[in-house]
Amino acid sequence: MSRSPAKTSRATYRHGDLRHALLDAGIALAREGGPLAVVLREATRRAGVVPNAAYRHFANHAELLQAVRAAALSLVAQSMEAELEAVPAAEGRVTKAAAAARARARVGAVGRGYMRFALREPGLFRIAFLQPLAAETDRNPENAGHSGLNPFELLGAALDGMVEAGVLPPERRPGAEYVAWSAVHGLAILAIDGPLHGMPLARLEALGERVLEMVEVGL
Repeated sequence: MSRSPAKTSRATYRHGDLRHALLDAGIALAREGGPLAVVLREATRRAGVVPNAAYRHFANHAELLQAVRAAALSLVAQSMEAELEAVPAAEGRVTKAAAAARARARVGAVGRGYMRFALREPGLFRIAFLQPLAAETDRNPENAGHSGLNPFELLGAALDGMVEAGVLPPERRPGAEYVAWSAVHGLAILAIDGPLHGMPLARLEALGERVLEMVEVGL
């Protein structure tokens, strides 16, 4: 006979995994309803423990929210990494034109992974960027993807690749992350919380490709 969720969670807690159970519950809540849905009491209910038990791992609602936010940022990074992995690797003697094309493709992959995550996981996307992100100084490993880089760092690395390939002039590199990020993030917000909400996915993806092209040309 299968166990009830509550009994399973309590057994997990006795093995020291309550923090993970609470975090998983918080992620599920964010996925369902965005930041406002992440409530500590509801997370403890889903984990199958009394509310007071949560305070050993999260002092308050804000700490749980921050942990869920970090997990969401990591998932954004993983979505970007998945698109980067789809860019063909350079083989043999690489011409200047081929290096330039690959550098452009990697910047496009970063933006595409970001946009696709927003459309696929709007609740988690909202919580990922709920608060100001100290993008240039934030080195929290919980925000990173499998590569160890967070979303901002993945974008920066792709832009550095454009400089190395001779696509982006070095003098235009400073601050380029913010130009590219603003454009793609703006479309994402319009799509999930603005006037583009409800537009067919295929059309949104086509708009996304146009935005990415405009970013590249602008850079």
